[in-house]
Amino acid sequence: MKNTLLIVIFFLSPFFVKAQFIKEKSLGVQVGYGVTIPYYSEADVGGTGFFAQGEIIYKVTNWVELRPYAGLFITKADDEDFDGNPTDEYAESKAFLIGGKTRLRIPIPYIAPYIEVGFGASIGSFKTSTVFDYYDKKGVIYHIPISFGLELGKNNGVDIGFSYFLHNSVEQQSGAFALGLSFPLK
Repeated sequence: MKNTLLIVIFFLSPFFVKAQFIKEKSLGVQVGYGVTIPYYSEADVGGTGFFAQGEIIYKVTNWVELRPYAGLFITKADDEDFDGNPTDEYAESKAFLIGGKTRLRIPIPYIAPYIEVGFGASIGSFKTSTVFDYYDKKGVIYHIPISFGLELGKNNGVDIGFSYFLHNSVEQQSGAFALGLSFPLK
């Protein structure tokens, strides 16, 4: 319980810090289609579902942004693989995500490519069942978020991209194709 409280305080602290090196502050919202797949499997299996995430965007320079985030990832496995064949292997997750990322972007008007990486915690339930591994874990685990995509529009306010959350302790990854919008905060 003590460790969980320390993790939550660590990830929430950027919301209350007012640093002088921050140029702009925005609110970002992303919604998309989520998929959870195991690291190792003989079949192409996984769970499908929903992804949503909110971020506070701290613009340090035109090239670098800091992004504390909170999100939700819910996927449910079917009895079939992605090709429609019956299988006993699956991966699914139902998790609340919290953490921080750094986005490196090329500040081109109307289309700005980016890549981001960070560290976070997932709180929820995770199931992975393959011929190689079996995990059924509930609670708090760490994850590594990795994303890439494009910011579109005159002020780069529309975000289209792929987000991945690597859950090494349960040997699965959750990925999403998401569409996002950002709104400047005064």
